[in-house]
Amino acid sequence: MGKDIELFTNFAINRFRKNMIIAREKQIETLQEAMRSDRSEFIAIYGRRRVGKTFLVNEALDGKFAFRHAGIYGEDKTSQIDAFCASARDAGIEETGRPRNWLQAFEILKQVVRESKSRKKVLFLDELSWMYTPKCDLISALESFWNGWASARKDVVLIVCASATSWMVNRIIHNKGGLYNRLTAQIWLQPFCLAECEMYVKARQLPMSRDQILEMYMIGGGVPYYWSLLRRELSLPLNIDSIFFAPDAPLANEFEYLYSSLFTRPEPYIRAIDILGHNKEGMSFSEIQQEIGLELGGSLTTVLKDLESCGFIRSFRSFGKKKNGTMFQLIDSFSLFHFKFLADKSTDTHYWSHKYNSPGVNSWRGLAFERVCLWHIPQIKQALGISGIHTEYSSWKCKTDEEKGVNGAQIDLVIDRADKMITICEMKYHDKVYAMTKRDYESLRSKIESFRTVTKTRKGISLAMVTANGISRSAYSSNVDISITYEDLFYLPKD
Repeated sequence: MGKDIELFTNFAINRFRKNMIIAREKQIETLQEAMRSDRSEFIAIYGRRRVGKTFLVNEALDGKFAFRHAGIYGEDKTSQIDAFCASARDAGIEETGRPRNWLQAFEILKQVVRESKSRKKVLFLDELSWMYTPKCDLISALESFWNGWASARKDVVLIVCASATSWMVNRIIHNKGGLYNRLTAQIWLQPFCLAECEMYVKARQLPMSRDQILEMYMIGGGVPYYWSLLRRELSLPLNIDSIFFAPDAPLANEFEYLYSSLFTRPEPYIRAIDILGHNKEGMSFSEIQQEIGLELGGSLTTVLKDLESCGFIRSFRSFGKKKNGTMFQLIDSFSLFHFKFLADKSTDTHYWSHKYNSPGVNSWRGLAFERVCLWHIPQIKQALGISGIHTEYSSWKCKTDEEKGVNGAQIDLVIDRADKMITICEMKYHDKVYAMTKRDYESLRSKIESFRTVTKTRKGISLAMVTANGISRSAYSSNVDISITYEDLFYLPKD
């Protein structure tokens, strides 16, 4: 497996050095297949901001567009249409007039197609959600353009793209009107996993060890743009200072812009993220509602659904609960880093260098490492040797019940397996080899006993420890059935 990863990494490096994109092989093939198709294609691309959607389209299609346009953040309909017409002039349409609505504007797009000499006419509408304004006819115009005209041709490749993932899902992908089932392909562009970040680091020849790659992932997750800001001549602590804490830091205000660019009313979303950011274990819907106040009312369901579709939070079932057992947990590494270190920003422009080994930073590493593990469940499953077994993931917690002899316990990851086994995963971050103490062992044994008593499961239970640097051998560590290290998280999971 290691040799396969090395070969794939070398392949990715060669592509990167030729100004090609890395780690997006399937997505590139989808776009290039559209160019070879004998019919018109309608493709939707979505994913969180900074994940590389525009870069993917530019590189995969080598910038060969008959028409390309990007919506303008925060502008009204008139300004959006004026900008659309300017893009048409850039595409060679000399006279566009001034359309009163989107239906008229899309007539200009037909003219672009008619005058294009390319075999495939690629039309790229980037940040489509920003083009959409209240009570405008954008979606109906898009429906009319595709259903009534473009789909009847064989030479149009229409690509729509947006960072507002929930908007794309609701308005385009799951459209219940004229666009229902009209897409010929969709691409949900996800952040890099650790293996892909390592490919990127090697391609750029950044002098980073796997320890440092892991730490950068705990800070910014797998968002490619954040990784692009790393400078080769700086150590990782100095890079973090430069990116987040310097007077002109490029990501100093990223949190506010991130949410405001995705949601028309960002306040309830930020409030929900804030509440979840201060709760390690996750919260139920009713707990969040109680904290957030009554002003949201029924819209909290929409807020949580949107946040999950954008990859900021995860919802998961509490083990053993079929109904009313859904929990919500902040999973976005950057948001966690923001609440811990950036929300009350220090005036120290070298904050990270000065606090690198402080108790506060070390405490954050423990929580951030757990989140990284939850982003890499397929890799954990692969390391357990159960890739081919159907599994369901959940968490679990219980309160102390003295009458039943149950101690309060919380488990972040329970893997319920179809082979009548349950794997309980305990995640611990230590910068050195983890030495399990008697207290640690008794705590783990108490968790497992409480789990078995409360859930009344008849399945076998195995204990897996996921640590940064492994576990030292001792009388207590022998009770761990399998030890997984962060090295195991650096493998690409097999399909």
